[in-house]
Amino acid sequence: MKIKSPPAGLEALEGAEIFNYGHLPGAAAYCRRLGVVDIVNDIVASQMDLQPGVVVQAMVLDTLSGRSPLYRLKEFLTGRDVELLVGEDLPANAFSDVNVGRSLDAIFEAGPSKIVTALGIRAAETFALDTSAPSYDTTSTSLWGDYRDCEADTPPPGSVITWGHSKDHRPDLKQFMTELLCVDRGVPIFGRTLDGNSSDKTSNNVVLSRISSIMAKHGMGPGAFVYVADSAMVTESNLKAIGPNRFVSRLPANYKECERAICVAVDAHEWTDIGRLSETVTRGNRPCAQYKAFETTVTLYEKTYRAVVIHSSSHDKRRQKRYDKLVASSEKAIRDALKKMPDLYACEPDAKRAAVQAEKLSGQLHNVHVSLCPEEVRKRGRPPKNAPAPTRTKYRLVWEVCENAAEVARLRELAGCFVLLSNVPIEGDGAMDGAGLLTIYKGQYGVESDFAFLKDPLIVNDIFLKSPSRIDALGMVLIIALMVWRLMERSMRTYLKNTGTVLPGWAGRATDKPTSFMMTTVMAGIMVARVGARRYLLCPPGDRPAAFLSAMGLDANAFVDPGCQCTPIIPKKSA
Repeated sequence: MKIKSPPAGLEALEGAEIFNYGHLPGAAAYCRRLGVVDIVNDIVASQMDLQPGVVVQAMVLDTLSGRSPLYRLKEFLTGRDVELLVGEDLPANAFSDVNVGRSLDAIFEAGPSKIVTALGIRAAETFALDTSAPSYDTTSTSLWGDYRDCEADTPPPGSVITWGHSKDHRPDLKQFMTELLCVDRGVPIFGRTLDGNSSDKTSNNVVLSRISSIMAKHGMGPGAFVYVADSAMVTESNLKAIGPNRFVSRLPANYKECERAICVAVDAHEWTDIGRLSETVTRGNRPCAQYKAFETTVTLYEKTYRAVVIHSSSHDKRRQKRYDKLVASSEKAIRDALKKMPDLYACEPDAKRAAVQAEKLSGQLHNVHVSLCPEEVRKRGRPPKNAPAPTRTKYRLVWEVCENAAEVARLRELAGCFVLLSNVPIEGDGAMDGAGLLTIYKGQYGVESDFAFLKDPLIVNDIFLKSPSRIDALGMVLIIALMVWRLMERSMRTYLKNTGTVLPGWAGRATDKPTSFMMTTVMAGIMVARVGARRYLLCPPGDRPAAFLSAMGLDANAFVDPGCQCTPIIPKKSA
């Protein structure tokens, strides 16, 4: 939009272009602090006038704009201040599908994972990320195309788009996989796309073979970090591949050693209370989970590992249902057997023998209690006249099936247990107690929330790319966008923790846990006029946007200065 006839006193704005940016200038400032353009240009060789680093930053901002579809980059930049967003005053037409496609091809040839790794190193150094507990996981992304070329004997370059175990619950669609290695609440420092039929066990093995070199680039040698992964990591080859590095994972329930360790812990009754780990208090009737731990060991593949049995008051729902069914089936089996037994006996010795047999039906979960009740029964035949009918005494069995409270309680306690497997020492350098292991293992939720970002239709819609190699390059762009998103959120929370302040959250309620999405809803109505190379704030940030900008290490200058960079928010060291 252009001002044709500016109000009195604003003659300098005649012919000015008016922009309403939202949160994108802040995201651009983070991209500049990370050096997205420079790092991509240094790694990717290109003879194009449109540098690949500029394309990547534009695609990152397009991703974070929540606009759909992602592939129309030219339309996204049309009517926007391109120089403020990407650092170069280029026409929107320069970002045509052809130019963007050529940039993606060049990025693939250079190696998308190299770019993510370089940016991860820059992010860790600039924002002082805690890299002591890198978390690894994978997810699947479903595609609508048939990708028949990937079924050929010689598939095209890039990840193979094919059927596999769908974590989206869409086994009818082909897919590719994405792996992430994240630190400090979900900030990715390494990531790439994988074949659609990749196994988590195999991908863990590949990463474990490279984890030493990846973490060495962050100045972390063996023993300085703890590799965190889910239960797919626990295989014989993966446990060998971990080498001198330390790890924590969840021991799969299909290992006999898992069941044995849990039984030992439950029977010992020597729990160490951990308490609540949740940083926020839940509202309503749902209480925060309480934890307790028991130290033991397990032997896997002829090697002994540390096993920490964790009990959670928030029981595993699937296991709880299984145990509930076990209790119910035990009672039903006993009652069915009792129904087949006669309940009335002619003599007391027969009744007592039957009672003994009935009580033998008692099991681990239920006891059978039998009572003998004598009752008078009329004798067979015609009764005499003018006299009461003759009777005889018979004995009726009255039984009661009672739960074995102790055993049922034990089962329910078993249902709330899982085992953390680790080689982290209990004493000495790098030692960690059960609470520490549980804390870093629960940090795995950061990777899972990252996958929610990558699958959010408001962030990433259907992927309209035919070439697997371009999908690989696009996967890199999405990981970089995720990195920027997480750094903005982390900066806000770190700032609030450092200053002991809060931000206005949803419905005006104060919060010390702001999210990046919350920030995007606040950054509205900031109007900027551009005349030539100069920019003027027509509607500066109000109190709420200004508070969020400060928390991100920014100010209103981000909306008028194409070279603006955020000030990294560094956590204060505890005394």
